[in-house]
Amino acid sequence: MTTGYEVCRAQIKQKVIDVLQSGESVEDEVVFSCIEETAREFAGYRLLRPADKARMLKEIFNSIRKLDLLEELLEQQDITEIMLNSYDRIFIERNGKIEQYDGQFESEERYMDIIQQIVSRCNRVVNGANPIVDARLEDGSRVNVVLSPIALQGTCMTIRHFQDKPLQMEDLIGKGSITGECAEFLKKLVVAKYNIFVSGGTGAGKTSFLNILSGYIPEEERIITLEDSAELRLQNTPNLVRLETRNGNEQDCRAITMRDLIKTSLRMRPNRIIVGEVRGEECVDMLQAMNTGQEGSMSTGHSNSGRDMIARLETMCLMAQELPLAAIRRQLLSIDIIVHLGRLRDHSRKVLEVWELTGLEQGEVQMKLLYVFKEEGEEDGKVLGKLQKVGELTKTGKLKMAGFAVSS
Repeated sequence: MTTGYEVCRAQIKQKVIDVLQSGESVEDEVVFSCIEETAREFAGYRLLRPADKARMLKEIFNSIRKLDLLEELLEQQDITEIMLNSYDRIFIERNGKIEQYDGQFESEERYMDIIQQIVSRCNRVVNGANPIVDARLEDGSRVNVVLSPIALQGTCMTIRHFQDKPLQMEDLIGKGSITGECAEFLKKLVVAKYNIFVSGGTGAGKTSFLNILSGYIPEEERIITLEDSAELRLQNTPNLVRLETRNGNEQDCRAITMRDLIKTSLRMRPNRIIVGEVRGEECVDMLQAMNTGQEGSMSTGHSNSGRDMIARLETMCLMAQELPLAAIRRQLLSIDIIVHLGRLRDHSRKVLEVWELTGLEQGEVQMKLLYVFKEEGEEDGKVLGKLQKVGELTKTGKLKMAGFAVSS
């Protein structure tokens, strides 16, 4: 049940937001003064005790300008994941290891206010009718919210925290996640417009790797990115259009799905289409886009290996349309390369496999392993090994057309 205090606070906050909608950069002190002046206009505020007035002013300020205790965590660049199982049970992932955070929100109500603030900034809605939502923070960090009672132990929120400075390929080479040889090979494939699919498990670094590969796309090309929740941060791409799905709501605002985005993107004169992640029936449209002129397109998906990714894509296509399996497998050949990422037992992220899809044989998709990570032991808890080249690219036509020398 909403209290008079909550109603008054909401009314003051909305009026302050309306006042500050000039678009000008406003200092925190000015915002706080605006909150104080606006609050005095409301009888509900004037009737409060001094302590409650001060608390209300602080809550309104934090809800407009801050994210409460999340601010402290988001400032720490070594934290990659923030996992809130409830308002008073918070875990973080730091340098690949999960630990419990000793802070908590002051109340369930405050926790829910922050969730609504994050979600509303992305024009998303989370409530009893729509208890699961994906959103993002201003820095691009991904947010997932599941409300109680769907989350049995309390409303949970998970934040995939992205670094302020996007990773570069040189960073991955320095960390031993990929070799310079393989990085140069993938760069040539991107420039030559090979269709590339990045696979891996949760937290393997698929989005970050896709960002890095996208940085190799020539500046003169027009790129359309399609995402459920915008996370990609492409650089050096002046002709860039970013599209994001939308959930439906109770005001007859229909949902805009990934399939809708893929279909409309084909009418936007793209050179390349980048799909943040393929999860379902949009798989069919993505493959058709790759197969009908949008060469050099890229996407990501969840799987345990490069081979498993093909099986998953087959399943997603079968769930989307009643097509013969043979026809689906022919469509899958529009993907030229699969790069599989993974996390090893020492929490390090690596490029584990690079596959080429070479054709069909007896109805089965044929794959050729080009690079594979081979372990060489363990030292002080760190896995030793190197990404090794084990095969040569078969389909070299695009490389030749792009002007790259191809070894015979």
